[in-house]
Amino acid sequence: MIDSLRLRLLLWLLIPMTVYVGLSASDAYDNAAASATLIQDRALVASARMMAGQVTWQDGAPVVSIPPAALEMFASPAQDAVYYQVLMDDNTLLAGRPDFPAEPDFAALHPAYTTTDFDGRPLRVVSYIRALYDEGTLRMVAVSVGQTMQGHQQMIGELWQPSLRRQLVLLLLAVALVVLGLTIELRPILAVKDELAARDPNSLTPLRAGQLQVELRPIVEAINQYIQRLNAQVTVQKRFVADAAHQLRTPLTVIDSQIQFARQLDDPARLPQVLAALHESSRNMTDLTNKLLQLSQAEASNSGAFPRGPVDLIAVAATVLEELAGLALKKGIDLGMETELDSAVVNGNETQLAGMLMNLIDNALRYTPHGGKVTVGLAREDGGGDGAQFVITVSDNGPGIPAEVRERVFERFYRNAAPDQPGSGLGLPIVREIVQASQGSITLDAPGDGSGLVATVKLPALPG
Repeated sequence: MIDSLRLRLLLWLLIPMTVYVGLSASDAYDNAAASATLIQDRALVASARMMAGQVTWQDGAPVVSIPPAALEMFASPAQDAVYYQVLMDDNTLLAGRPDFPAEPDFAALHPAYTTTDFDGRPLRVVSYIRALYDEGTLRMVAVSVGQTMQGHQQMIGELWQPSLRRQLVLLLLAVALVVLGLTIELRPILAVKDELAARDPNSLTPLRAGQLQVELRPIVEAINQYIQRLNAQVTVQKRFVADAAHQLRTPLTVIDSQIQFARQLDDPARLPQVLAALHESSRNMTDLTNKLLQLSQAEASNSGAFPRGPVDLIAVAATVLEELAGLALKKGIDLGMETELDSAVVNGNETQLAGMLMNLIDNALRYTPHGGKVTVGLAREDGGGDGAQFVITVSDNGPGIPAEVRERVFERFYRNAAPDQPGSGLGLPIVREIVQASQGSITLDAPGDGSGLVATVKLPALPG
């Protein structure tokens, strides 16, 4: 596998250009060979016609006188050998070599060309037929002229090689320009690389596209989008650490004060009371810590750490109600579920959805007075632009939440309760994070009679 972008782009250029140069060179060679053959053939037929014009009758017999000009036209630096033969139609040799490799067709109307071997060398031959009259007698005379092909090959080289050189120079020039162009055009992306290498490890500012080409800008845009998501994730983590440090400082301080007070206590009879208070503080801190961890998990529920799949909300709700039945019984609260569905399957994480229901129902139980009622409802809504969805309602007849602060209760650590009432202010923020990660929505409203609170969660139904 070739890793170099320059080399790979060069190959994309060189392969087609090499094929083109090869085909072009082959075509140029064929054209040069055809031109050289045409020139040689014209010289051969001109010589043959000149010789044929010298055939005459003397004393009733054909004779021929070969003019020097008929052979001088073949003079060339290649010093090709020239052979000829003048033959009557009765195979009477008038001039030339008797072993000349030609078999003229006396019935031919046009010059006939052929390439053969003679004396171990290729020979280009033309046979020209002329009619000869003598006192009403018609005789045919064949003049055959042949020339070796050294000059023919030299002429091909002279015609073909300049074209080949031009093609090779063009190929080398294209390679050089591609290398130079890539070096210049890659500078902006290398500048982005240098900017990344030089920046502070904690810097999450977006990259500058600068003079980056249009085709490369999506890379920087994708990196910037990743930086933005990473920045949001880091911000969430920093906020979580700050919130955790701030919220844990108070109970830790209280526990430390209680320990110091117990150490200075002189009356052993008061020790159980101090230990009970210490135990309560420890339990509150444990609850706060669990809530903080749950909030952290809810914020990260969009990541791959929480795989998603089909989850039956009815089964999850039944499990949560079983776990909270003891708390409801302790407070004398009527806790139940109302639904006409056999199943309510959504795409989500079972642990996260169970945590969402746990917080909603736990909040309702905490703020509903003794002898109250908390009801979990589950229904299906079909149609609409968003498709089918399941509607979960958790309603109670407690003090409710005023309309003007219903949105604020989703803020971290905001509590719409009396100072001495237990709670961390994290339950509803956890619920919203989980619901949003599941592509759902949550709203808070007052029941029809105006007392209590109804939390409504809508989650997309799993198709199928």
